[in-house]
Amino acid sequence: MFESWGRLVHRRRHPILGLSLIAIVFMAVWGTGVFGALTSAGGFDTPGSESARAAETAERALGRDGADVVILYKSTNGRTVDDPAYQRSVDQALAAIPAGKTTNSTTYWKSKSPQLVSKDRTATYAVLQLAGADAETREKNYDAIADDLTKTSSALTAKVGGQQGTETAVNERVSADIARAEGMAMPILLILLVLIFGSLVAASLPLLIGGLAVLGSFTALHALTYTTDVSIFAINITTFLGMGLAIDYALFVVGRFREELERTGSTEDAIANTMSTAGRTVAVSGITVAVSLAGLLLFDQNFLVSMGYGGIATVLVCMVAALTVLPALLAVLGPRVNAVSIRRKKRPSNDRWLRLGHSVMRRPVLYAVGATAIILALGAPFLGINWGGVDAKVLPTGAEARVVAETLERDFPRNATSPIEAVVTGDSTEVKTYTDRLTATPGITSATVTGSQNGTTRIALLYQEEPASAEARALVERVRDVPKPPGTEVLIGGASADIVDQLDSIGETLPWLALTVGVATFVLLFLAFGSIVLPIKAVLMNLLSLSAAFGAMVWIFQDGNLSGALDFTATGSIAPAMPILMLAMLFGLSMDYEVFLLSRIREQYDLTGDNTQSVAIGLQRTGGIITSAALLFIVVIGAFSTSGITFIKMTGVIMAIGFLVDATIVRAILVPATMRLMGRANWWAPPGLAKLYSRYGIRESEAPAPKTLEPAGT
Repeated sequence: MFESWGRLVHRRRHPILGLSLIAIVFMAVWGTGVFGALTSAGGFDTPGSESARAAETAERALGRDGADVVILYKSTNGRTVDDPAYQRSVDQALAAIPAGKTTNSTTYWKSKSPQLVSKDRTATYAVLQLAGADAETREKNYDAIADDLTKTSSALTAKVGGQQGTETAVNERVSADIARAEGMAMPILLILLVLIFGSLVAASLPLLIGGLAVLGSFTALHALTYTTDVSIFAINITTFLGMGLAIDYALFVVGRFREELERTGSTEDAIANTMSTAGRTVAVSGITVAVSLAGLLLFDQNFLVSMGYGGIATVLVCMVAALTVLPALLAVLGPRVNAVSIRRKKRPSNDRWLRLGHSVMRRPVLYAVGATAIILALGAPFLGINWGGVDAKVLPTGAEARVVAETLERDFPRNATSPIEAVVTGDSTEVKTYTDRLTATPGITSATVTGSQNGTTRIALLYQEEPASAEARALVERVRDVPKPPGTEVLIGGASADIVDQLDSIGETLPWLALTVGVATFVLLFLAFGSIVLPIKAVLMNLLSLSAAFGAMVWIFQDGNLSGALDFTATGSIAPAMPILMLAMLFGLSMDYEVFLLSRIREQYDLTGDNTQSVAIGLQRTGGIITSAALLFIVVIGAFSTSGITFIKMTGVIMAIGFLVDATIVRAILVPATMRLMGRANWWAPPGLAKLYSRYGIRESEAPAPKTLEPAGT
């Protein structure tokens, strides 16, 4: 099938490239419009959870009371909020905000609430609710008044934060980070590709396919915005996923094409053989990665779902480009793929990967035990993970919205803008008694009714703990255990309750993710390799890679190690959605290298029937390409580690570590060692499944490969 496809692409190379050019123009014009269509920086809440229902019930009956915009005012001359001149300055500043863009404003002088005054009484804050029935309208209203929010007299300074202020700051930073990351990565990638291929023409092809994949990911996300809300963070993920995968696939295909071209001397035969080997590998890998990312669709959080949709679309774009546009370009170039060489003579043979392979074959137990011990040690910190939320602290130190959040936390009564909320619906005669019971709950410092209308009462509960802390989550559980008044429904919400509900939802869905992705991966790898042992081993190897990455996540981003070098502030917790996102991506992308390695081993095993020799030669022929691909992917994703958004930085750093561990310790040592120990059992399948593989397996008769131990060049 793949060989026939390669010959078809060779014959139709010019029409394919013509259609591709039209598609690129469309994607460049329409696809880049995605930046104006992604309006949500959130998506971490859990629809249908108790906290979500509490917010919906309160908003429906009492109107919105969220801190859309928080304006922090501070005296420059030492005056306190008790000075009438201070009040006049704040009132004048708020009155200057264009009318119709907000629905309500709350100040200390209106509410007489002590929570709105700092401990030294020289600072206060105003809370604004933006006009608009939906997030998009409120965002537009915020943009219309943003420049007016900080205008005040010389006696005051004003800084803007709150939910909308934070989301806008994050959106702006994400867009800037993408441009900077791409600008940093592209020159480095080109230099490395030239060094790997030794030819400027060959080196340019992965970058070309990578650029096409990024445009394709933008187009896919833009299309998705018409059917669902898509998190702004999806742009970062799909950008490095598209560029990284496209470069991986192009590296595999171009490297194999050059090898086949040298062996056969015919461009058409080289394309056909490349598609029947590397092309088949790309197809299996692409489908496997897409299936892994599809597991994100099982979750309730829009952040994860939008990442799943965007990731699947991006992987499919990369796979299609690598199987159509790239072989069409190679068909046009032929031997000219090696043009503009930077090498004066052919690079001498390097058999270091073969030596490593034979060394592992001689001492498999030592290598397997040693590699496993190292990975488990790297993963140990994950046992101490502390779950938290996403707030203004994801912004860089000094960002205005973060400064506001930190000032409120430090200088004002704790959690005034992020209380635990009890929403009571029904008989209101017992609300006073219920409020007293809430006040008496250990850990609650005060309980205040903040609204009562249409049979619904909202009670704000203040406490001393960090909203994202384990103590705050335990407090939510205690509040939910307080007996509710007879004849009422009580829903407990707020930021801390939302984290509790996220963890519960993710915990319930995680086994289904494991089952779905595990079964799908097993089936795909069985159809690719005809063994039931290799798929199980592949899953276990990937889980080891994940453990090392997750251990690094806690050690660095929760505990704060390397925070100075990486320029971030550790919050002492990890948002629950982030490990799930990286689990899906790292599992799928690690399988990318597994498929490539096993494909070469299986190819050699079909020729010789010698498991030990096949593993050694498979490592020899793929070691350089896998490590090169991992290096290039690390460059792409590592560029995003410069992001000012902490969890985007986390994604870049931790995935780079995951790839490094996977390409070196796992693929180069642990996989060959375990395959050596299992011997011919690697290729075992029950007779019934063996017949199924013979009939439906993703395989075909491939061109004979040389049986020599010469290393395959890239």
